[in-house]
Amino acid sequence: MLLCSSSPVFLARASSHPRKARSFLDSRSHVLAKLQSALVANSSIQFSVKYPFCCPHRLSINLKAERDFTISSVLGENQAMTTTEEDVQHRGIFDLDPSLEKFKDHLIYRSKKYVEQKSLIEKFEGSLEEFAQGYLKFGFNREQDAIVYREWAPAAQEAQLIGDFNGWDGSNHKMEKNEFGVWNIKIPDAGGKPSIPHNSRVKFRFKHGNGIWVDRIPAWIRYATVDPTRFAAPYDGVHWDPPPSERYIFKYSRPPKPAAPRIYEAHVGMSSSEPCVSTYREFADTVLPRIRANNYNTVQLMAILEHSYYGSFGYHVTNFFAVSSRSGTPEDLKYLIDKAHGLGLRVLMDVVHSHASNNVTDGLNGFDVGQGTQVSYFHNGERGYHKLWDSRLFNYANWEVLRFLLSNLRWWLDEFNFDGFRFDGVTSMLYHHHGINMVFTGNYTEYFSEATDVDAVVYMMLANHLVHNLLPDATVIAEDVSGMPALCRPDYEGGVGFDYRLAMAIPDRWIDFLKNKMDSEWSMKEIVWSLTNRRYTEKCVAYAESHDQAIVGDKTISFLLMDKVMYSGMSDLEPASPVIERGIALHKMIHFLTMALGGEGYLNFMGNEFGHPEWIDFPREGNGWSYDKCRRQWNLVDTDHLRYKHMNAFDRAMNLLDDRFHFLASEKQIVSSISEEDKVIVFERGDLVFVFNFHPENTYTGYKVGCDLPGKYRVALDSDAFEFGGHGRVGHDIDHFTSPEGIPGVSETNFNNRPNSFKILSPARTCVVYYKVDETPQQPDEDTTGTETTVTQVLQDSQVDKTAESPSEETISTKETTVRQVLQDSPDLAADEVLVSSGVRDEKEIDMEDSTASD
Repeated sequence: MLLCSSSPVFLARASSHPRKARSFLDSRSHVLAKLQSALVANSSIQFSVKYPFCCPHRLSINLKAERDFTISSVLGENQAMTTTEEDVQHRGIFDLDPSLEKFKDHLIYRSKKYVEQKSLIEKFEGSLEEFAQGYLKFGFNREQDAIVYREWAPAAQEAQLIGDFNGWDGSNHKMEKNEFGVWNIKIPDAGGKPSIPHNSRVKFRFKHGNGIWVDRIPAWIRYATVDPTRFAAPYDGVHWDPPPSERYIFKYSRPPKPAAPRIYEAHVGMSSSEPCVSTYREFADTVLPRIRANNYNTVQLMAILEHSYYGSFGYHVTNFFAVSSRSGTPEDLKYLIDKAHGLGLRVLMDVVHSHASNNVTDGLNGFDVGQGTQVSYFHNGERGYHKLWDSRLFNYANWEVLRFLLSNLRWWLDEFNFDGFRFDGVTSMLYHHHGINMVFTGNYTEYFSEATDVDAVVYMMLANHLVHNLLPDATVIAEDVSGMPALCRPDYEGGVGFDYRLAMAIPDRWIDFLKNKMDSEWSMKEIVWSLTNRRYTEKCVAYAESHDQAIVGDKTISFLLMDKVMYSGMSDLEPASPVIERGIALHKMIHFLTMALGGEGYLNFMGNEFGHPEWIDFPREGNGWSYDKCRRQWNLVDTDHLRYKHMNAFDRAMNLLDDRFHFLASEKQIVSSISEEDKVIVFERGDLVFVFNFHPENTYTGYKVGCDLPGKYRVALDSDAFEFGGHGRVGHDIDHFTSPEGIPGVSETNFNNRPNSFKILSPARTCVVYYKVDETPQQPDEDTTGTETTVTQVLQDSQVDKTAESPSEETISTKETTVRQVLQDSPDLAADEVLVSSGVRDEKEIDMEDSTASD
């Protein structure tokens, strides 16, 4: 398996309508033959590299990768074949990973199916983008002076539209069925007003094969509500068509795509300190400013799609085009997203297309009345049921299912201005076994065989192609634990097209160590292996813990570290106990090492940035329908004398470090030293040098670390700083000058294969980051004193006021703009170089900087 480990490598940035399909496919056979030739090409320039890592892996470098090749050259119906076989000999996924050559037949087969399906859509629907506007045809839409309602229900024998507008009597609103199983009805306006009022309840009533009439929520409904006064009451579809005066108008444009996403995963409903379901507007006004203050650039929202069972965490979706009504209306969600964009935050949706709720009363499953899989949203029998999730599985080969799911993606992009998606349950989609009872070892036969659900793979290729065509700056993340090769390579290379995959093995490693091993038993090699074990050229989003690690039955990392001592030992007014000392120190190190070495993006779940205690438990019968563990205790981090503030400040500082030095986006990642005896890990990311000392007792004086560039180094971030709850043992005003090691250009004569080195102090259970000081001579007429003071003042002012609920949007926006403007005006500023050495800088630090301003 090709892995991106600690390598000193510098990379350049880098179903339906069968009767119509046969003749069309035959006419394109010559094009598909050229596709096959392109995909099997495997003669690019490759080379292996050596690097200081305990378990090296061969890396294959593709020196040229452009978008105008292989699959991309045959996607369009009328597009000329401009790429010759000779041109493509140096391109494609086989160049990146020659091990895939053995499975080229499988990869060619799925790519052919993708091209065929996309071409069919283009032929019969105009384009993939038009096909994905099904919401303009299905569901409720205005056409001239009438409301037209359409529903795909081939199994229905008769159908009616019922609701508040006709007293739930559909005898006068019978629907007609066309040859494709689509029912429709046109209801003219009455007295110049819509016959179905905005915000009124509606349902689709139909009779199926055994003569029974059933009422269902329309599949394309845009809003659904439930009577909160009735326990376990069924949901009702709601016709959502507010007048112009009530529609939310977006004020802000989408922020640009960051070089690396720093993602704050959040659940709106459980975001309140109070034991209740929070709202979109409350989240926007109180939580978004916190996220921005901690220097995240992306928010990932869970549980947005309507789900009748709150305890499902939003993963048993009942209504795919409707926002979760517990937290407000569609206009309220638009307000949230717009406010995030105004703060410079991108917003991703946690989208669930891997399965659907088996709820027949409220959800899509209600349209399955025993018909064949060809005329159903879901597969029949065992293939259509996920036995662990107790949910239904989509038939991705069905034309109308593809229309439904692809339109669902476009709906959230176009109507709500989402910036991308995190696809849930991708492993379940990729394989017929859904990953159940599977242990993925990395053997390629696990990925490419009859166990692979090619229909689902084709759907995901179509989905990624669509999203990136509609929004080139979109971010699309796959939740996949299997590690399927080429999942995060573009479709035009033969990949599935995701931008990132979640590095799901990392939290499992941390949980295993925390639960089952003493600190002295922690293997530095195992930690580094888990963090660097990812496929070369396929980006990962790393995380130490997400919502998964804290759901009922488990605990947050902070609670695993400190447990019940957190209830009494978190006061800053008394010395910290050994348990608290260890817990806070390791909490900072675990999260930061995961961020720095684990991927090309970082994710944190709401509240874990400050060490939220306990676990998550949604209201249910087993806990007396309590909301106590289904909220976020923001008061803990807002209380100035509690130690939660230290973990929060460090989280803010490590995000700011990436904002300043862009190490997450750097493809230079070199682990130069892994010492089991010292319990020390040293690596470079970009031009930063990271030193993690996991030893519970040993502090090392004059500890020698290797680096790439010669010069003077200083502390950029120090977990032992006072403001992070540390002891302040590392001097931030110390200059660390490098010494050359060995013969230049001969790595084996260097120190840990690095051409230079410098010596540091490394206290026990700390992590310190060093940056190379820019020693470019200052121009005689330059005066940075005033600007430096401005930077310092802005940084001090921009910290969250712990006595307030949260900073305002205006405050954050103004200060962020001021910081960025100052940095742009004085890029070589000494204060700029150390602005991330701590979350909050005191007068002592300012004095230190004044004394070195001439540097």
